[in-house]
Amino acid sequence: MELEDCAFSNVKKIVATTDAVVGFTGVDVAILVGSFPRREGMERKELLEKNVAIFKEQGKLLNEVASKNVKVLVVGNPANTNGLVAQYVANGLPKENFSALTRLDHNRAKAQIALRLGVSAEQVKNVIIWGNHSSTQFPDVSHGYIEDYPSKGTNTPIREAVKDDEWLNDHFISTVQKRGAAIIAARKFSSAASAANAIVDHLRNWLFGSHDEIVSMAVPSDGSYGIPEGYMFSYPVKCSEGSYQIVQGLPIDDFSRGKLDLTLAELKEEKEAAFQFLGI
Repeated sequence: MELEDCAFSNVKKIVATTDAVVGFTGVDVAILVGSFPRREGMERKELLEKNVAIFKEQGKLLNEVASKNVKVLVVGNPANTNGLVAQYVANGLPKENFSALTRLDHNRAKAQIALRLGVSAEQVKNVIIWGNHSSTQFPDVSHGYIEDYPSKGTNTPIREAVKDDEWLNDHFISTVQKRGAAIIAARKFSSAASAANAIVDHLRNWLFGSHDEIVSMAVPSDGSYGIPEGYMFSYPVKCSEGSYQIVQGLPIDDFSRGKLDLTLAELKEEKEAAFQFLGI
């Protein structure tokens, strides 16, 4: 009823169903929001086992009945590895059509910089989320800038504008990494409005372009930046004409390399456990 009451101009029909085949048949965009939530006392492997079963089935259905050009966005956590499972099972679909949501982390990083400098978040450009959507993610501002700062027509590198590398390398990173937990502590539920907004941002850019701005998407790794193939890894990307391209050639210093290695190690552990449950 609330979807109807939004009076969205592009909504022609809503089909509510508990039949997975009906839900997946012919879809051009699949937003996989549901996953098994981590419960008190649950080990990470238990969480992965529950979710592998879910995303194995969803990947199978996407492969069988969805559009062959379907774009898949996995939101349910652990999103990167859930997305990898779905992509692996849906082996008849292009692997580049699968992604996981790190745009919420990207937006959180922009917001923290904007609050620090007293500017609009829209002025904060080219921040990057590397790696896993977890507390090991690496929010990176080394390649970003503030548009029209300190005056109109001037673009200032974020590090130059903030003038506090200690804050950027410690408090800022920790705040973005732990923001989801902080919201759960405050409202007793996980992020809702901000997550929905990030889904819209992710798909709008993927479908219609990011207009030469770097945005963050977890996508199948292709060897870029020393990340081996076979993982769903958040990269800096630019989008145009319904596709994304991983931004190449960004310099990675020793500090950043250490952060990338840390988040990759976690993804390796998750993949190993998940693929055991897949029987691989």
